[in-house]
Amino acid sequence: MVLQKIIQIWKIKDLRNKIVYIFGMLVIFRIAAHIPVPGVDVSALKDFFAGNQFLGLLNIFSGGGMENFSVVALGVAPYITASIIFQLLVMIIPKLEEMQREGEAGQRKINQWTRMLTIPLAIMQSYAMIALLRQSQLQIIPELDIYKLITTITTVTAGTIFLMWIGELITEKKIGNGISILIFVGIVVRIPEILRNTMATFDPEQLISLLVFAAIAVITIVGVVIINEGQRNIPISYARRVRGMKMYGGVDTHLPLRVNQAGVIPIIFAISIVLFPPMVAQFFLRANSQIIVKAAEFVIAVFENQVFYGVFYFLLVFGFTYFYTAVIFHPDRIAENLQKQGGFIPGIRPGNHTANYLQQTSTRILLAGALFLGLIAVLPLVVRAFSGSASLVIGGTSILIVVSVVIEIVQQVQSQLTMRDYEGL
Repeated sequence: MVLQKIIQIWKIKDLRNKIVYIFGMLVIFRIAAHIPVPGVDVSALKDFFAGNQFLGLLNIFSGGGMENFSVVALGVAPYITASIIFQLLVMIIPKLEEMQREGEAGQRKINQWTRMLTIPLAIMQSYAMIALLRQSQLQIIPELDIYKLITTITTVTAGTIFLMWIGELITEKKIGNGISILIFVGIVVRIPEILRNTMATFDPEQLISLLVFAAIAVITIVGVVIINEGQRNIPISYARRVRGMKMYGGVDTHLPLRVNQAGVIPIIFAISIVLFPPMVAQFFLRANSQIIVKAAEFVIAVFENQVFYGVFYFLLVFGFTYFYTAVIFHPDRIAENLQKQGGFIPGIRPGNHTANYLQQTSTRILLAGALFLGLIAVLPLVVRAFSGSASLVIGGTSILIVVSVVIEIVQQVQSQLTMRDYEGL
């Protein structure tokens, strides 16, 4: 069945060309990810990343380019941050909310402003990254004069804009979201290296541990699929209307409320918050005041405590799941649109009663989604605590991203196949 689908996809010239085009863009991305910025000690940088779990999380969203400090070291992280900022501003500023309601034209303006905001964010993040690496005892980056510093910041910023452009080109082909696909590829390309290291250090006594890790990975993937595809169907009925000699409406349908409406965004929010205190503390380790140095060491020690880090990370993901869902889910608008179209929920009065019912239902089913995302986020810490091994820890966030992107790609390819079937008819 799968082979037949692949053959069917390959036979459609337009779809085949899109897939080849996207594959070509991804090859360019991976080439750029292996071009290091001049003057960086790559081996020392990898050792630094291996001993820092916070930067390891950030490296996921850079597409793997950060551990090489390549020209695309920041990946699409500044663009994601800019997108999140504008999503929050749309909720706060009425003018932006009206612009979003304008449809494609308004969304195009918001997208343009998002791209413009990405540039200063990339400049600030690249400078912060350089300053952080220079604080390290491993001599990763040598002393830079003002010219070399500006050149490095400009190069890394241009790399982010380049990836943002590639991501938008991929999105235009309507086979998945381009930014998500770039992150997905950055995760997947690391699998061969993990397998190679596992095989090189294989010990027959580790066979049971390997089987346990494999079972955990399969269970996690199944759980991600179930939660991502899980939804509560709210019954909707449309009243019958008579116009002239024709009757309209009288249709029963449903409104799907997804268990995980926020996707992976709450984890991105939480990572940003968790990374911020220890990264800022790193800058004050060489301060002249001993009090400031002690305070910085205390902050770093607190966040290196696995129990505190795991609980804090879980609570952040849990809270941000509800927060971001409140940003993107508007029950009052849904209730208003249903009332305008003559639709209603059986047993629920239209208007505010419908909005309150949708809000309460969403809040209840969101509990499962929030708990799941929180558990996925801290899964590596739990596995490490029970196994004592850091080399084979399952990255719950990585699995969530990979499975979510694969599901989205499959759905969009299937929709294009269905569309072409109708064109044939």
